[in-house]
Amino acid sequence: MYKRSLEIGVGVFVLSAMLALLLLALNVSGLRYQSDDDIYYLYARFENLSGLSERAKVSLSGVTIGRVVEIELDTQDYVAVVKMAIKKGIPLSQDTSASVLTSGLLGEKYIGLSVGADEEALLSGDVIEDTQSAIVLEELIGQFLFSRSSE
Repeated sequence: MYKRSLEIGVGVFVLSAMLALLLLALNVSGLRYQSDDDIYYLYARFENLSGLSERAKVSLSGVTIGRVVEIELDTQDYVAVVKMAIKKGIPLSQDTSASVLTSGLLGEKYIGLSVGADEEALLSGDVIEDTQSAIVLEELIGQFLFSRSSE
């Protein structure tokens, strides 16, 4: 009898440890269940994303307010179109600007939003018009070397 209860206790411990590891993995990966009632979608068009990927964070004043849901190429204008899911309780003005930023020197890419002073708020499906593409370090180094060689 004692041996059976010990085996059941070990089994419960192993199952709870596996569940904890699964929850930890989901939390670290950024995957979260969020219903469509809690979010609204915004779009932004960038000339260069330079490594921005889906599920990258969208932040405002350093606080994560959403995630990148989808990245597509507009074949008519040859620009990247980014679809972002933003938490519903955060209204953004019509003159909000979006920039592709890097956390740290070699860190991950994310979208940083800056709110303007316009009274009207963006609605679900609206496009952020004011965007700034990522700064590509390789291009800056190439421009610097080219300017030094022409002197």
